[in-house]
Amino acid sequence: MSHTENKISQPVTAEISPSSAIPSKASSSHDPYRALRFRDFRLLVIGAFVASIGEQMVTVAIGWELYNRTGSALALGAVGLVQVLPVIVLSLPAGHAADRYSRKRIVIVTQIVLTLAALGLTALSYARGPLLLFYGCLLVIGMAMAFNSPASSTLVPQTVPEDLYENAATWSSSSWQLAAVVGPALGGFVIALSGSATPVYALDAAASLIFAIMLLPLRGGQQRALNRAGERTTLRSLLEGISFLRRTRVILAAITLDLFAVLLGGATMLLPIFAKDILRVGPEGLGWLQAAPSVGAVCMALIVAHRPPFKKAGRTLLLAVAAFGLATIIFGLSRSFWLSLLMLFLLGAFDNVSVIIRSTLLLTRTPDAMRGRVAAVNSIFVGASNQLGGFESGLVAQLLGPVIAVVSGGAGTILVVLCVALLWPEMRRLASLSEGEQ
Repeated sequence: MSHTENKISQPVTAEISPSSAIPSKASSSHDPYRALRFRDFRLLVIGAFVASIGEQMVTVAIGWELYNRTGSALALGAVGLVQVLPVIVLSLPAGHAADRYSRKRIVIVTQIVLTLAALGLTALSYARGPLLLFYGCLLVIGMAMAFNSPASSTLVPQTVPEDLYENAATWSSSSWQLAAVVGPALGGFVIALSGSATPVYALDAAASLIFAIMLLPLRGGQQRALNRAGERTTLRSLLEGISFLRRTRVILAAITLDLFAVLLGGATMLLPIFAKDILRVGPEGLGWLQAAPSVGAVCMALIVAHRPPFKKAGRTLLLAVAAFGLATIIFGLSRSFWLSLLMLFLLGAFDNVSVIIRSTLLLTRTPDAMRGRVAAVNSIFVGASNQLGGFESGLVAQLLGPVIAVVSGGAGTILVVLCVALLWPEMRRLASLSEGEQ
């Protein structure tokens, strides 16, 4: 978000121009669907959409199955811990690999690994295998995602021109959030229909494989960084992404805000407890609760896509994250299913503002040769906020109860907003997301 006082170089354009897919429309009017007019971007977004449906279905299945088998909130929190540890350990070398080798190939290989891990979960769920092996499959998923995230996020700039980065980030977020609407509801429906989480894991395996196949005809996946494949890997080269973010205070502030806000406000990991013990709505209700934040996020993304670029991006981001915290508090105190659903809707809408602004800043202000390493650092922050946030929520819920865990997390989120606004005044002053804006 806020931007560094030092001028950051413009991103390097890919050797294969995205315009080879479809010519860019030169028009002074705002076209909210312009990024979707490029074939490679459509392939990337549709493939990610299918894979995300499977991923979100599995989120419901894992939570429901583990809580039914153990009755422990800590067991739910451990899911996040097992998946985030590989991200923390492997993201830096994964980002370096994404800057040296074919990003498209890395994503295809990791999707195949995710397919095999999902098939493992299918077999374990069917046979009611030991939980240790269950968590082992989740660990493999975390390792694959550690390499997948930096490579897949750096494919977007290879598929659209630079002036469409904000529009592309909006639609990329929309596709993921739309999948998160369909996925949890579909996952809850499949569990209720079959009486088991087993079919959900099998469907996830198919979705991951479909994404890998859809990436094969992608033409925009060759990056200039491939010319660096012969360079030696050193500690300095691995840490260049961290050094870049330290110099780029606006992005650092945005990522820090997201890290602590989601770390403290990670209420979604406790949704199985709220669905079963507090709201008493069963697996179907759990599916809708899981989907509600994404419904809000999709609505917000459509609003952002149809409006001009942000003019007061910093203040918008701070207010949106503060509202995210407030919605979290109300959700924690609610005993009404419909009020809880509404708060989760608003929570997702406000959170997506942060996602769009942060993603756009990463696209516009990162040189192409460093996109993988910078995306890797961002993956660590995002993974830590989502997965460690789930672990923190599970631990506090186990000790103090789920209501206190959610309410205290929302209050902590608002406090983090105040701290970021004071420590990074650039964030308050951030206007446009374009490169040259101070």
